[in-house]
Amino acid sequence: MSVAAAGKVLPTKIELIKTRRSLSTARRVYRVLDDKREVLLKKLEEMIQKAGTAREEIWQPISDAYFALYDSYLRLGPLRLEGIAAHTPPVVEADVIVKRIVDVDVPALKLTEKNVNMTYGFADSSVSVDKASRLIRKALVSIFKAAEFENAIFRLASELEKTQRLINALEYLIIPRYESSIRYIQATLEEREREEFVRLKHVKRVLEAKVAKSG
Repeated sequence: MSVAAAGKVLPTKIELIKTRRSLSTARRVYRVLDDKREVLLKKLEEMIQKAGTAREEIWQPISDAYFALYDSYLRLGPLRLEGIAAHTPPVVEADVIVKRIVDVDVPALKLTEKNVNMTYGFADSSVSVDKASRLIRKALVSIFKAAEFENAIFRLASELEKTQRLINALEYLIIPRYESSIRYIQATLEEREREEFVRLKHVKRVLEAKVAKSG
């Protein structure tokens, strides 16, 4: 959608029609973007509320997991606990799923727990290790959900910023230039019509004078 300054457009009827169509298109695009901005603002507000709730819900699972892990360190010592961790395969898999929110791609994480046989014996371990592992897996769900909301906020905010820039460009630059071009073309065409009318009247008088003399 090209925009020309008023003084640089061709003052013709064809150009007037083209500019009017462009103005109509720009106004339709403005309305669509304005509606999109309102939806983005609403979704962004929803995500901010959900993120706030998720952040509040995340601290207790993390705290429980931390204290269980700390208890494991006290019972087994750091070397033994780190050895168990090093030889334990991952028990959780994360798959990335892309969701669409107001034409914005927002990745979400889906957790899947795997059935993994124990790689350590009860004599070499402690019940606190199993408890810490269970609580950490539970905390991961809350952590990933909070991260999903936070990421959605950043992506929606970025899309809102781009949408607002386009709206500003249409409102303060593109639409006013089209309107100015239309006024310029209309004024030029009207002036030409007046000049043509005066010229035709002059030609008519000359012709009438010639007819009068010949009669």
